[in-house]
Amino acid sequence: MNSSFLNKIYLGQSAKFEKVIDSDMIANFIKLSGDNNPIHTDLSYCVDRGFENIVVHGLLTSAFFSTLVGVYLPEKNSFLRGIKIDFVNPVYPGDKLEVSGEVVFISLAVKQIEIKALVRNQNNNIVSRAKINVGIFDDG
Repeated sequence: MNSSFLNKIYLGQSAKFEKVIDSDMIANFIKLSGDNNPIHTDLSYCVDRGFENIVVHGLLTSAFFSTLVGVYLPEKNSFLRGIKIDFVNPVYPGDKLEVSGEVVFISLAVKQIEIKALVRNQNNNIVSRAKINVGIFDDG
């Protein structure tokens, strides 16, 4: 039997939202992960290596792919089954990120969808992309 929730999902369905990276996010991620590498904490270290500011943790920004799936697309009744992420450009404190995704594959048989997702900064540059496999629960 097919999930009635899964039957409401369609190819090309999309969603997007925005987040601004602030210093509290970075500090909390450092506290949570323990990753205090100078690339994430020391401005002069970063500038000496060709970056314009400290570099935000890639996994901090990729957490927004989880938000995309759990809150926006397809939202309820879903869980991450797998994700492949490519980090394309650095993210800096203060960047305004747009996270977007589109359903590109649906399998009614295994109750799974695939989402192609992107994160772009305020300059419309792609900073990361992902292929996300999402499992779908039955409604009841």
